[in-house]
Amino acid sequence: MSSFFIKKRVISAAVNKGDLKRKSNADDGKGRPKKFNKRADEEISSDSENESAEPSRKQQDNEDDEIEETPQEKKLRLAKLYLDQLRDEEDKKAEEESFEADLIAGRLQDDLLEQKGKLQRLIAKDLIAPDPEEVRLLRGHKLSVTCLVITPDEKYIFSASKDCSIIKWEAESGKKVHKIAGGRKGTEERHVGHTAHVLCMAISSDGKYLASGDMNKLVMIWDPVTCKHLYKFVGHRGPVSGLAFRRGTHTLYSASHDRSIKVWSVDENAYVETLFGHQDMITGLDCLSRERCVTAGGRDRTVRVWKIAEESQLVFHGHEGSIDCVQLINEEHMVTGGDDGSISIWTVNKKKPVSTVKKAHGSHGNTGLEQPYWVSSVAALHNSDTVASGASGSHNSAVQLWKCGQGFRGLEPLFSIPVTGFVNSLKFSNSGKFLVAGVGQEHRLGRWWRIKEAKNGLYIIPLKRQAKEQEVVQ
Repeated sequence: MSSFFIKKRVISAAVNKGDLKRKSNADDGKGRPKKFNKRADEEISSDSENESAEPSRKQQDNEDDEIEETPQEKKLRLAKLYLDQLRDEEDKKAEEESFEADLIAGRLQDDLLEQKGKLQRLIAKDLIAPDPEEVRLLRGHKLSVTCLVITPDEKYIFSASKDCSIIKWEAESGKKVHKIAGGRKGTEERHVGHTAHVLCMAISSDGKYLASGDMNKLVMIWDPVTCKHLYKFVGHRGPVSGLAFRRGTHTLYSASHDRSIKVWSVDENAYVETLFGHQDMITGLDCLSRERCVTAGGRDRTVRVWKIAEESQLVFHGHEGSIDCVQLINEEHMVTGGDDGSISIWTVNKKKPVSTVKKAHGSHGNTGLEQPYWVSSVAALHNSDTVASGASGSHNSAVQLWKCGQGFRGLEPLFSIPVTGFVNSLKFSNSGKFLVAGVGQEHRLGRWWRIKEAKNGLYIIPLKRQAKEQEVVQ
């Protein structure tokens, strides 16, 4: 058997190439002849086939090179990638942490300055006067608007009027959300709400309680969300002219024409104590986070800071006429306005004003008999260098914005927004994005004269800024 196969191999090797070609075309069988066919085909393939085969060989070689990576090399490569990724993440984390640390340090510094009453954000220089068409007027009260508050989230505005009503407005759209109707005189027992002119309002810093005071000596507490009546505080012997919540608490301070200040705990629906000292009816009151409040004493021409815990008071003199309004700028500084037409900036460390602008809104009358326009309302953007004032009783009165100098020394006019009527109330939003003015045909505390052309309502004044960055000075 073995010799037979040897002979066959020798014979097949002697076959010429032409026979091989013919045999390969004719043979469809399996086995050795097929291998010869492949070799023969490879030998006689054309140049074009060789050219097309070269790229495929290169591709195969490249694939072989890629596959040639050993498991150890792969592990090393992946380990390097992982280390690079970790390094990038750590660098990014370190950057974020340093940024957060800077933010926290800045926030702590601001909080410390705020507690000391020395924080002054310099934003006045960036404010731009709004275009007249950007100022919106919200109308809904039948009589003069006397007071207003803005909710801490700046979504809603509450306004009150001599028509005894309170209206809740949506700040962005200007829509009327709810109205607490006023009642007629003599319906006090059955009417839920005010039956006399509402003179003042306040809202707690968490937005949980709304307080309102009226000519009937009453203080009423409301739920700002549902506008439902909660409590009624009785005790004052004269019209309630000022209200303020202590920040971060539900302690309420109320001031009255009976020359006293009362302290209330709204959570407990309880009276706490009464403070005496003013020699005339109190016209305004304000409070921030310290356990103290500041009041304007009307015709006794004094501003008083009441230290509740120490049971003491600081008395300040400076205006030549009745002091009708007061607002705290920070814990150490305040701004006042009076019927002598002047605006004054005060610090608790000095008995006299740090700076005063006389005839802040101009004067009227014949030559030699000029009388200044009353300053009926003031507002301060807390912990900043920006204050606002509103004048009374002129056809061309305006809301004036002012820039406080460094250390609150000096007042420079920024721009004014023309308003017809008595500007009875002014409030900045917490962020300083807008200012709201409550305007009426009459002064909030009386009916000395009336401007028929004035529109009873709220003017929402947007405050645009040139630059976003804010400077802070100590």
